[in-house]
Amino acid sequence: MEPAPLERGYLGLLTGSADLWPLSCLCDPLELALEDDLCSESDLDTINCEQLSSLLCDMEHDEENPEAYANIAGLDQYVFEDLQLEGPSRDSLRLEEIIRESMEAPEDSGWRSQKRSFPEEPPEDPKHRKLAEAPAVPVVTGTFLMGPVTDAWTQPCPSPPGMLSPEPTASQTTLGAAMPADVPAPSAVLGCLSLPSGPVQSLGALPQGLWLISAGPDTSSIVICQGETPQAGPMPPAGSPAVHGLLTSPRSPDRQGSTSPFAPSAADLPALPEPALTSRADTAEDATSPTQDPRAPEGSSKLPKWPESVERFCQALKAQYQAEPEGPEATQLEVPLLKARLERVSSKSQERELATSAWAERQLAPGGLAEVLAADWHPRVLGVLGGPGQGKSHCLRALSRAWALGRLPHFDFVFRLPCRHLDPQGGPHDLRDLLGLASQGPLDAEVFRHVARRPQRVLLLLDGLEELEGPEGPPHASGPSPSEVRAPTGLLVGLLQRRLLPGCSLLLTARPRARLVPCLSKTDGLWELAGFSTEQATAFVERYFQGAGRPEDGERAGALLRAQPFLLAHCHRPAVCQALCQLLRAHREPGREAELPGTLTALYVGLLGPAVQDAPAGALVELARLAWELGRGHRGSLREDRLSADSRVWALAAGLLQPAEGPPETGAQLAFPGLLLQCFLAATWLALSTEVRDKELPQYLALTPRKKRPYDNWLEAVPRFLAGLTFQPPARGLGALAGQVPASLRVRKQRVLSRYLRRLQPGSLQPRRLVELLHCAHEAGDTGLWQHVVRGLPARLSFLGTRLLPADVHLLGRALETAERDFSLDLRNTSVGPPGLADLVGLSCVTQFRASVRDMLGLWESLQQRGEARLLRAAEEKFTIEPFQAQSPKDVEDLGHLVQRARTARELPAVRDLRKLEFALGPACGPTAFPGLVQLLEAFSSLQHLDLDSLSENKVGDKGVALLAATFPRLKALQTLNLSQNSISDTGACKLAAALPSLAASLVRLSLYNNYICDEGAQRLALVLPDMTALRVLDVQYNKFTAAGAQQLAAGLKKSPHLETLAMWTPTIPFGVQEHLQQLDSRISLR
Repeated sequence: MEPAPLERGYLGLLTGSADLWPLSCLCDPLELALEDDLCSESDLDTINCEQLSSLLCDMEHDEENPEAYANIAGLDQYVFEDLQLEGPSRDSLRLEEIIRESMEAPEDSGWRSQKRSFPEEPPEDPKHRKLAEAPAVPVVTGTFLMGPVTDAWTQPCPSPPGMLSPEPTASQTTLGAAMPADVPAPSAVLGCLSLPSGPVQSLGALPQGLWLISAGPDTSSIVICQGETPQAGPMPPAGSPAVHGLLTSPRSPDRQGSTSPFAPSAADLPALPEPALTSRADTAEDATSPTQDPRAPEGSSKLPKWPESVERFCQALKAQYQAEPEGPEATQLEVPLLKARLERVSSKSQERELATSAWAERQLAPGGLAEVLAADWHPRVLGVLGGPGQGKSHCLRALSRAWALGRLPHFDFVFRLPCRHLDPQGGPHDLRDLLGLASQGPLDAEVFRHVARRPQRVLLLLDGLEELEGPEGPPHASGPSPSEVRAPTGLLVGLLQRRLLPGCSLLLTARPRARLVPCLSKTDGLWELAGFSTEQATAFVERYFQGAGRPEDGERAGALLRAQPFLLAHCHRPAVCQALCQLLRAHREPGREAELPGTLTALYVGLLGPAVQDAPAGALVELARLAWELGRGHRGSLREDRLSADSRVWALAAGLLQPAEGPPETGAQLAFPGLLLQCFLAATWLALSTEVRDKELPQYLALTPRKKRPYDNWLEAVPRFLAGLTFQPPARGLGALAGQVPASLRVRKQRVLSRYLRRLQPGSLQPRRLVELLHCAHEAGDTGLWQHVVRGLPARLSFLGTRLLPADVHLLGRALETAERDFSLDLRNTSVGPPGLADLVGLSCVTQFRASVRDMLGLWESLQQRGEARLLRAAEEKFTIEPFQAQSPKDVEDLGHLVQRARTARELPAVRDLRKLEFALGPACGPTAFPGLVQLLEAFSSLQHLDLDSLSENKVGDKGVALLAATFPRLKALQTLNLSQNSISDTGACKLAAALPSLAASLVRLSLYNNYICDEGAQRLALVLPDMTALRVLDVQYNKFTAAGAQQLAAGLKKSPHLETLAMWTPTIPFGVQEHLQQLDSRISLR
């Protein structure tokens, strides 16, 4: 495709209707790909070099528009100027060294382009500069390869004339001339190119930054590399001509965007913050990290060190992280880190949530986050999930501290930013401000440029993504809306899309129920904080006091905590552990009796009660109202001017608020120390406020589903605190916080909530809401309400796939004991550990118990090691797997371990009493896993129903049926055999028919639906029908037998009066024949 005719020279090219795309195809594809992927692949376009030469000559002889051409020349100077390296090392940096560095660059170095140093002469006449004639040899200028040339490839390259001045400049010389005389030119890498006259054509699509061009049928193809040579990627097509050389083209060092004059402007690109368009990963003028030794070739000059301002900033950032007080929560205990994954809420929904697996299937990380990043380092995006108070912020603080101490040498900079310090509708507006906010100070321009050029050496930590979602929902992953372009949500989208700081490592934390969690489904790794175990919680409390110099208080606190199992179960959250330690520290005072409360509400009342006594009038109500309003807006921070001066001073002194960094335009910020404290204050406002109507209170418990407007559960602990503050006696609740509370207000709110809770039917609630109802009833402390909830529990309780925390397990066991009835529990995929399973299975009211096979094997082994024979026997007798469904090879393997234990240790009722077994592995794993299952069938002496039918078709085939038929003599109780959709042909049908008489006294139903049985197989089945005295239903529909096979089956049916139904409709039998057979015997079904 050739450009349109040019009537007015260069000005006509710029202002006319000429097609500029043929010229733009020679622009830097790497640059354009970074700016909205405008050059995703090479197009088959050509540009005539003679037309370009004619254009330059017209510009030279046109004297009517000198100023315009001077401006154009300035544009040319701006686009094609090269980097100048100041100092004596400029001449010693040779071209060969630059090429070697670009060839040896690591793959994960991000988008980088090596720069070269060439001298540049100022123009003689800055107002009117003439352009020289077109060169006679190929010249690399900026991103253009210019011609024409008539010499052959092997001829030497003369120095071409300059482009902008009569004298040639270094930036316009050929690569062959640029090589020093004493350095041999590496023919495999560089060469002087001479092309014949004519158009230059682009061939094929190569990786970004490479061009494969051809100048004609008699000329070999040439690969032109822009910037750094890729180390991996697809090679040129096999049929293309040979590649002779690589040409590297420089770019302008002063322009951060694309060097092409045809590249789109920032306004034309998608709506993203401006730094996303201007920050580039350019490492040429960057030095290596101070933690690394530069490995320059021998004889070359050393690369410059970091700028002084950058070095000062890095050291100040490390000193800031090291000087941060670790706090009492950093008590030499690390919260376990587990591998996590997201799964769909339902098959019809695209929403995802944190998957819940069995305890034995957990994948523990080898260490903390620092070890995870150091073990497999490469630029990536990681997510960490954890509930409120689970220790997410502490883990990020420990990670930044580890970097400051030199434990993360892969990163030059680590920026940690709590998202609560950001304003979703306000600042920061660009990446520089965001990084400055993370470093708690304005970011110098030189430092920002240095960071933006090496994004692969940057780690950005964003803590608490739920603070950015807003009440209307999370930002769209496809791109920010116009109102979000200059908001933190737009920056977040740019980082997740790798448009901001492409190549940097990003670590995000969020709550499992946050709306932003589905956005983490495409992260490179997802982890979950498991929380403290019982032993870790007790050790935390003891070490808390040991660090304060009072080890005797630590032992006493540990004993008190073990005596209160409910609070001990809540201590899987480090935040609750810390609150308990603060309360126990107050018990050291003389005259105070050492005791712990029995509810979470009483714990926080005990913490805030002493602080409220010194509060100014109305300060608690003012703070509680702000906590509620901020929570409704999904925020945990506020401007300090929203709180009165007296209340602010009191809240800071009492630890209810803490200073927080925020955007400069928003002023000083304050934040709540944790979500649990904010939830408690918000519940206090709901219990004390007269502005909240009484009939609105039930909706904040969020126990009944709503379709049109679902409840906003951002303040997820509010229902429990609200129930506790409303029902607890005033002396232990609202009275201890707000003094004299009007009795009418408290009674009115209590009556409304009591009426709502008593109307609920626990048996009709979803498992998660049932657990929340148990917590509300426990926090309320009302005996009548607790009895109402316990009496409504169904006899069969299934929590399949519902995550149960230690506090949930404790309350569930307490409720079952209070009910004094027998229960059957299903706790598969609930993440309940062995201690929780042991507590529940030891209850006398639990008669049947079902859990993951691996979890139970682990529990039995631990009980056996501890010598708890009675509990071990109870766990073995109550455990059941009825019905068992094998959906993966792991299930077959677990079943094998269970059978092995039953054979070696003692008889297990779960194996002996299994009556129904389903096999649904599908065509991929079914044929390989089925032989292993067949070997286990003889252990199930009570097996009555064997179902091998699956929607995805197991396809066990004739071999699988032959293996199954060999076990029939030992399956004396089998009544139903479903072999539908298993690719069974006549071979398998004949072997099945030969073995069926072994099941003549027990088999009632046999299904061979949708297989490949033909006339021979139908005949063999017909012969065995009279001997199957117990058989009542035979289904052979959708097979391949014809009318002959159907008549054989009908004849066998006549000899089998015990058979009630024969379903044999199949498309291979004429419908008239089927109707005739049905008229002869009404037991034949054609439906």
